[in-house]
Amino acid sequence: MAARQPFTDSDTADEAVRATCDDATTCKRFATSKSYWKDPYIQYFARSVGERKAPEINRGYYARVKGVNHLLDAFIRKTECDCQVINVGAGLDTTFWRLKDENLLPRKFFEVDFPTVVARKIHNIKTKPPLSKPLIETHSTDSLLLDAHSLDSDRYCIVGADLRDISNLDEKLKKFQLNPELPTLLLSECVLVYMTPSQSSNLVRWAAETFHTAMFINYEQVNMSDRFGQVMIENLQRRQCALAGVEACQSLDSQKERFLKTGWDHADALDMMTVYSMLPQDDVARIERLEFLDEKELLQQLLQHYSICWASKDKLSLGLSHLAF
Repeated sequence: MAARQPFTDSDTADEAVRATCDDATTCKRFATSKSYWKDPYIQYFARSVGERKAPEINRGYYARVKGVNHLLDAFIRKTECDCQVINVGAGLDTTFWRLKDENLLPRKFFEVDFPTVVARKIHNIKTKPPLSKPLIETHSTDSLLLDAHSLDSDRYCIVGADLRDISNLDEKLKKFQLNPELPTLLLSECVLVYMTPSQSSNLVRWAAETFHTAMFINYEQVNMSDRFGQVMIENLQRRQCALAGVEACQSLDSQKERFLKTGWDHADALDMMTVYSMLPQDDVARIERLEFLDEKELLQQLLQHYSICWASKDKLSLGLSHLAF
């Protein structure tokens, strides 16, 4: 019998990172149960609404979801859906189903995450008709390619892979008809921060080298060198969750730098307080009436420590550098 592999610190760290996927899902499920935004699919990934989340957490997730969707949808509209999307470290995200409902499906929507996360998601899709039906409806043949760690249909593909292993990632995506000639949007939310700076730079460089017309949207921490940032880091460390890539999260400039140094032509970044102030204010007023927020300062501090950075390269001259808030 083969000797059991020793369990290393990196295994523990990866396990802690995988647990953040459940955190995000339960927070989104709670916020949607309070009507911050609509997501009829999140219930199939988080069994119960769970314990109450603080109003500033709900508003933070609202800003994240609305901010990322604003740029994602703008890219898809700019390409008239003739594009592909790759959600790296997608977790239990429901964007594919939302885009289908809103007639904004790209030519193909890819998701990549740890094989164990992917296996869970595939199980949910297989056993929940509201999730599987849209896949079948957008697929031209009777059979879907399906195994433990991948699912491939005409318009949706989910792949189990380690984002730190670029050649394996590239090979798997190309096997499932990733098209380097198509305008491509890459999306990562609180993913790069768990990779070392060289690992995340390799991923971002691979994307710049693979696609001639592309946009990369990255949502994660920023301004991490101040006291509030240090407390965030300590809280995660207590859960064995080390932020290996926190170096790139020092400022909006360091976030942009990561892209500008790896082959991207243009990069912008805003903290989430700024994004929150630029979202449609009638809807912001609506969500602010949902729950009383005692400490506005706490929300402000929280939002100032997250950002959206977006980078582009635009050989087809689609005007990607003009996409903004």
